[in-house]
Amino acid sequence: MDKLHQLFLKRHSIRRYSDTPVEADHVRLILQAALLAPSSKSKRPWQFVVVENKDTLDRLAACKDFGTKPVSTAAFAVVVAADSSLSDCFVEDASIAAVFMQLQAEELGLGSCWIQVRNRCAADGTPAEDIVRDTLSIPENLTVECIITVGHKDEERRPVDPEKLLWEKVHIEQWKPQE
Repeated sequence: MDKLHQLFLKRHSIRRYSDTPVEADHVRLILQAALLAPSSKSKRPWQFVVVENKDTLDRLAACKDFGTKPVSTAAFAVVVAADSSLSDCFVEDASIAAVFMQLQAEELGLGSCWIQVRNRCAADGTPAEDIVRDTLSIPENLTVECIITVGHKDEERRPVDPEKLLWEKVHIEQWKPQE
């Protein structure tokens, strides 16, 4: 258990990656982590599109007007989408799978970053989902939740200091307003 807790303390969003490619076995483990993620009623409404092509990554990075630079520089990215007709918890299911990928990447010594797509827009107001969907030929019935970027870290972040955790956000038995 201590290893998992240390992983939680160590994991940060990484936005700068080196040019070193990620081993195919590591890509497979990251995708396997997503496929192992729990989902409501085991519906598994998620779908994943793996992108390594730099031109495609650059096009995906244009889906929003800011916050997408890691897409262009990542060794690869995984677009996480889900079918809302399969589960009313499709957003949660897709999110859990995305986080499983991020935790697996960290355990492998790789960096990752969540790039939100759903409910975001490009600078011209075009929904980010439409840009991603068009770029990757994703069917209309799937909601694009996010893009998870992965690569070898080109920045170091300090582990989270447990002394700085916001325990005031935790309430026992019932809500207690802060004073």
